Amino acid sequence: MAFSKMMFLFSKFQQGVGILAKSNTFAKNTRQLQFEADVNKLFMFTSYNRLGRDAEEADAEEIIEIADKATLSEQQKQVQENIHYQVENFCSLMDEILLPHFDKTDELNESESESRSPPRKTGLSFAIGRENNVTTADKPVVPETKPLKLAEVSHRLKDKMGYTLKIKPSLIHHKESRQGCFIEGEADVGAILAFYPGVIYSPAFYRYIPGYPNVDEQNSHLTTRYDGSVINAQPWGLGGESREVWNSSCKTAEIRTDAKTAENGSEKVLEMLSRPLEGSDNVEAVVEMRNPLAFGHFVNDPGEDMDPNVMICPYDFPLSEQEMRPYIPNVAFGNTGDVEMKKLGSLWFTKGSDSGLDAPVLKTLVLVATRALCNEELFLNYRLSNSERRPVDKEED
Repeated sequence: MAFSKMMFLFSKFQQGVGILAKSNTFAKNTRQLQFEADVNKLFMFTSYNRLGRDAEEADAEEIIEIADKATLSEQQKQVQENIHYQVENFCSLMDEILLPHFDKTDELNESESESRSPPRKTGLSFAIGRENNVTTADKPVVPETKPLKLAEVSHRLKDKMGYTLKIKPSLIHHKESRQGCFIEGEADVGAILAFYPGVIYSPAFYRYIPGYPNVDEQNSHLTTRYDGSVINAQPWGLGGESREVWNSSCKTAEIRTDAKTAENGSEKVLEMLSRPLEGSDNVEAVVEMRNPLAFGHFVNDPGEDMDPNVMICPYDFPLSEQEMRPYIPNVAFGNTGDVEMKKLGSLWFTKGSDSGLDAPVLKTLVLVATRALCNEELFLNYRLSNSERRPVDKEED
């Protein structure tokens, strides 16, 4: 009965997505059309997920009505809040798994968690007030965590959250899809399935992406946001087995070269371009390398007669959330992640809209489920996302 109800409600969201995509609101250039349509879908999917299994038909209709009337900026803010809500829940579960003595103070931590993250409810709001205390440590300190391997952390996360990820041979049979990313367990539509890990480059630092300008020749683990920020997941690889200080200049991916490259003398040039900017090596953070969801870079394009089941969602993580920071598998190159943002309640958005507090953010990406998923491979249509294979440096000095 509950399953039938959820399917009925979701069909309403799917209809809403189709109707709004044909609206005159989106009658603009192709890239802007794609961007606004993606925001609209993300608003629908993540809001649907936020409502939970207690949602009623009236709730679904209200979200569709809001999506039809809300501005693009308002929808973006709500998507950010919905994603942040899920990230908070994920981080809380990871704390339970990894922090020592956590099980000895369950009641206290649950109480603190409730005050930090409101319980799931059937209503939505564009601003939920919550104050954050911003503190800065002089030097990153790696706290003590339980000596668990990534595989064990992944297993425990599945028990608590209902799903985790596993990397194994892809079901797509072509040479560029040797490995695939699979969900183990079940997840609802609108759920965060994966983080896209790695080093973040703003457009000003494109030339420092390893292998520039032919970055895609040596690295298939690159993607971009609509704002032009590029994330290089190659340094992350398969993660690790500990929590550690991760520096954007100390885990540079190896650049593979071939005979032709060596012959034309470009090997030395590529090596030079892969070096970090002077003074940029101070960008570091304590990062949990055992993050079971930090495998978005292993998600492949769907094969013939197959549909994507996840989509890219930009997520501006507020760096003031220090307790959550270890579970965000990214670092910024040359401080590119510290962008001036404004705060409205619990929402963070680009400076210049409504009034609020300034705060730095890390410009990351997550992958969101576009339908209910169960024990299957994840697929992302890169051609219809914001992926750019070869960033171009606009400065031609």
